[in-house]
Amino acid sequence: MTAPVHTAPLRDDRRVVLVVAILASFVVGLDSSVVNVALPAIRQELGGGLVVQQWTVDAYLVTLGSLILVAGSLSDLYGRVRIIQWGLVVFGIASIVCAIAPNGEVLIGARALQGVGGALVTPSSLALIIAAYRGAAQSKAIGSWTAWSSAAIIVGPVIGGLIVDGIGWRWIFVLTAIPIAVTIPLVRRISGDVVAGDHPRVDVVGAVLAVVGVGGVVLGLIEQERLGWGSPVVVVALVLGAVALAAFVPWELRVTRTTGAPLVPLGLFRARNFAVGNIATLSIYGALGMVGFVVTLFLQEVWGFPAWLAGLATLPPTVVLLLLSTTVGGFAGRYGPRWFMAAGPAIAAIGALLMVTVGSQPDGYWPAVFPGLVLVGLGITLMVTPLTSAVLGSVPQTEAGVGSAVNNAIARIASLVMVALAGVVLGGEMSVAGLHRAVVVMALLLVAGAVVSAIGIRNPDRPRP
Repeated sequence: MTAPVHTAPLRDDRRVVLVVAILASFVVGLDSSVVNVALPAIRQELGGGLVVQQWTVDAYLVTLGSLILVAGSLSDLYGRVRIIQWGLVVFGIASIVCAIAPNGEVLIGARALQGVGGALVTPSSLALIIAAYRGAAQSKAIGSWTAWSSAAIIVGPVIGGLIVDGIGWRWIFVLTAIPIAVTIPLVRRISGDVVAGDHPRVDVVGAVLAVVGVGGVVLGLIEQERLGWGSPVVVVALVLGAVALAAFVPWELRVTRTTGAPLVPLGLFRARNFAVGNIATLSIYGALGMVGFVVTLFLQEVWGFPAWLAGLATLPPTVVLLLLSTTVGGFAGRYGPRWFMAAGPAIAAIGALLMVTVGSQPDGYWPAVFPGLVLVGLGITLMVTPLTSAVLGSVPQTEAGVGSAVNNAIARIASLVMVALAGVVLGGEMSVAGLHRAVVVMALLLVAGAVVSAIGIRNPDRPRP
């Protein structure tokens, strides 16, 4: 195989690179989070109950979580800049289709197409930062990227709530056109890139196994609420998904031996921090996916909050993220990620358990939900930037795209599986008891992530003076 050609973005372009990475990731994060607050309005207009609400979230996450692996390889092969441009165009087109969807089926299909665009954008945006920055500056840049990317995920419900209550849920999908229109011209200003010197074949079979495996499991978990566990559709989906997932690793090993171009380079997992960091990601982001879906629905469907107030009520973590993420990134770059990754999920778990005291009346917001969300935000802030630095800092720069893709895919898949399981945890409908079960599950997953990080993550050796 021809050695990769390394053409890093010019030093003068670094600020543009950071802005592009933030805006591109902001688009994806904003859209994925803004949808949660619109789910009751979508259900009211299009029907379909909890199942349609789950699919509106998970159709996006299925394609995003599985195809992000392909996108990571494409990013390394054809360049981050080109792939980001393609992703933004696809995302914009799909957003317009979502806005005019006449029924749930079209909306779900368009959400799946949005996931394709999001998959192209996500790994390339972070990989650009890895190529443009080094050392402590890289950690600070990742901190800024994390702050704004994560803020989009949490601020989304506030913006979405105002739009849903003001002009209707369809306009939340038009919202993404603004940052897309700003970002594409900026992308074209970046004068360098990191690309491979040759173009080996993309692992199509691996991609199909990933999509069928993840999609089959999610289909079975969601549809069992409507059809029951004994339904042939549910059984076939779960079995087919399990078989595809079981075949994925052997196939990737075979591709590694024959062509050297697997969808997931399993050799990356020989790096301790990469392997442990992704195990922690699976647990932690599964918890965050569950709480983001459940808390927003609870505030509207049980406490009767209007969409804008439900969005505002979930704002506290955003303030913490914006104030502290860049600082945490700098400290993690100086002292190493291990204890940040251990302390963050543990603090977030305490915040989740505070919400076990919530009752059926909205007066429980200030003594339970608000401090719980503040602690969740603090925990996320302490964990996210060090986690990203630990995972991507352990892989070669020329594989940063696929390394980022693997980590993002695991995060998205963890979230979508937990959303698919929400119906089981909630008992088929939103209730106080269902919320209690959900936050306990979230806390257990966060504690597991903290323990894995404390035991498994290793701080990099400090350079000698």
